Parts: sequence; structure tokens; C-alpha cells
Amino acid sequence: MNSILFVCLGNICRSPIAEGVARKLIEEGGHSITVDSAGTGSWHVGETPCQHSVTVARNHSVDISTLRARQVKKADFTAFDLIVALDQSNYRDLKALGCQNLVKLGDYGHNGADVPDPYFFEGFEGFEHVYTMIESCVKELLSR
Repeated sequence: MNSILFVCLGNICRSPIAEGVARKLIEEGGHSITVDSAGTGSWHVGETPCQHSVTVARNHSVDISTLRARQVKKADFTAFDLIVALDQSNYRDLKALGCQNLVKLGDYGHNGADVPDPYFFEGFEGFEHVYTMIESCVKELLSR
């Protein structure tokens, strides 16, 4: 596997965290894998990740502050070896767009569970939970 695209809804919470975690783990492991993230929705295009995502990532020595949201495009389905949806809703949307090389992140160590969208949680605790889940799933994904 040479390239991975992580996809959530708006590309400001979960998928940037997954991209940042993957970049860190890939670098630490001495691997050469291209990583990116995108959203199925377009309303945050060009924005930085939300502040709670930036903070939780920074708390784990991952810098995602320079990332910018973008919308997934059909060309991504051939440009990336693997497309990783962060929940079932985005998985369905990507399948409907014709994506074939698609998996769900929760299938890697979390029995297919959705990575919940912390954007709608009260407070910061949900972001820490989501970060921990993403980190363990990405570790499992990269180990295969």
C-alpha cells in the first residue's frame, strides 16, 4: 500500500486527526506512504481543522494545524490505494459515488464500530475518546 485517504463528513474533525496520526506513525516506522484526508461534504472546504481537533492532536504530539479541508473527488478513488471511511454513513456515500477500494476505519480493531463525530459532542472529552479510537485503528491498519 502506497497511499491512504481518510474520509469523514466535513474534513475538520476526524479525518484530519486520522491523517495526522497516520503521518506520525508512518514517519516513526520509516515507511513511505502518502496520506491525505477529505470530507464527503463541501461546506468546510479551505478551513483548518476545528480547534478541539487541533488541541487533542497537539496533546499527543501530532500537528494538524496546517491542514485544510477539502471535498473528496472521484479522481481520489484511483489516486489512492485505499480509501478509509470513518463511519458507515460516509462509507455508504463513498460506495454510492463508485468507490471500490474502500474500508471502514472501525474494522481495524474496533469490530466495525463507527468513529463518532466529536463535532457534535459537548466539551472536549469526546475529542479525546475519538483520538484514542482513531490512533488504535490506524495502528492496526498500518500493521497489516
